[in-house]
Amino acid sequence: MNSQLWSQIEVVDRTGSTNADLLARARAGEPEGLVLAADEQTAGRGRMGRGWHAPPGSALMFSVLLRPGLPVARWSWLPLLTGLAVVTALRDVTAVQAGLKWPNDVVFNGRKLAGILAESAGDAVVIGTGLNVSTRAEQLPPPGPGSLQATSLLLSGARVPDRTDLLTAILAALEQRYLPWRTAGGDPEPIRAEYLTLCDTLGRQVRVELPAGQVLSGEAAGVDSDGRLIVRSADSDVAVSAGDVVHVR
Repeated sequence: MNSQLWSQIEVVDRTGSTNADLLARARAGEPEGLVLAADEQTAGRGRMGRGWHAPPGSALMFSVLLRPGLPVARWSWLPLLTGLAVVTALRDVTAVQAGLKWPNDVVFNGRKLAGILAESAGDAVVIGTGLNVSTRAEQLPPPGPGSLQATSLLLSGARVPDRTDLLTAILAALEQRYLPWRTAGGDPEPIRAEYLTLCDTLGRQVRVELPAGQVLSGEAAGVDSDGRLIVRSADSDVAVSAGDVVHVR
């Protein structure tokens, strides 16, 4: 693929975690633009320390290495930006009208198609994506506390695309958003405007299970310039930077 960003795309049959592999290479000085995809992960990770597993050959699993060169405070938009790229690529390639559950779960009909995990190492950010492509119902894991039931493109009734074609489309969509965002110094507004149109969480009544154990309930009223979810209750608006969001209705 012609790209100003992606310098190398590596594909392996099996690894523990593509994120862990690229974090190690980032610490060793690997430059921006490396992509690592795996047919099978034996120690894949999701948000909040959860595991992420899929049968070999059934999912698109890959990580990218970025070095934004921007203040760390701006990095909060990178996983949301990646979610946008996955959703728009899915809509283009498969016609599945996927959306986003804040912050970056890719969903269809209330079920989770893909998860995204961003991790940092020094001035580098590694972002991993796991997208269920041809996974059958009996192969999907049960939902954990506060998480959605999983689904796949196959179960969503989509034409199941070649995983290489899908990866190419996602990388192109990510590049189209990342490079202007970086050039603009991490200005979130263009991305934020697009995100608001594709986020299924907004306007819903939600329950947010915060990392410290508290529970916050209210309306998902917006997403601020730092990518935080604004939860509105009768008493106040609260900006949430991390937590498990449950769509109440």
